[in-house]
Amino acid sequence: MRSLLEDVAAGSLDVERAMLRLREAPFEDLGFAKPDHHRALRQGIAEVIYGAGKTPDQIRQIALHMCSCGQKTILITRMSGEAAEWVGRELSLHYDELSHVGIIGNLPEPDGIGRIVIATGGTSDIPVAEEAAHTAEAFGNEVVRLYDVGVAGIHRLFAYREEIMTARVIIAIAGMEGALASVIGGMADCPVIAVPTSVGYGASFGGLSALLSMLNSCASGVSVVNIDNGFGAGYLASMINHMRRQ
Repeated sequence: MRSLLEDVAAGSLDVERAMLRLREAPFEDLGFAKPDHHRALRQGIAEVIYGAGKTPDQIRQIALHMCSCGQKTILITRMSGEAAEWVGRELSLHYDELSHVGIIGNLPEPDGIGRIVIATGGTSDIPVAEEAAHTAEAFGNEVVRLYDVGVAGIHRLFAYREEIMTARVIIAIAGMEGALASVIGGMADCPVIAVPTSVGYGASFGGLSALLSMLNSCASGVSVVNIDNGFGAGYLASMINHMRRQ
């Protein structure tokens, strides 16, 4: 980094080339993990820690190194309560037991263009919805939550027409037959991100039924992420909400 700055100061390297080298800057090798400290420079969003499968101490070490490199907000998904307790001993951690999401540091001020609306078919879908909501908020978005507005009582959804029609992007989360995404897709004039959940009885096949229904949606403008992937939906919604017309 010092050599790079000296080359720019000496005029032997222009700013654009220096920025390119920064985007390609190396990761940090911890042996068991390689935190990518320059992901925010390349992609606009800093690296996120996926907690499932990692030991509490591995999560702690990764988070400590990310903090030491200046990352102000660290998002940890699929984090166990045991890991949250361990990490919280050294770092200021907010942990949501429902979604298993941990956030270190302060949430940024919302700087997205509009609002992200997150709607669920039922109360049982809320853990996935909260993963999406915390993800979007950690990336600087205003989030509106509409929970338990599924098609079994569609009048509940219609009560929120204004929120749906004024959203910049909508995340529709549902299990069972996954019909909510198609209904919202037929109402809204913005992109709809569908999230199938593993909620449902035996023939739902752990969310596969909802996934196939959403993939076969007749509504235009509906995209689909993987089963229970609230993080992926929140991430994509944030990208859409930060895209400005040139």
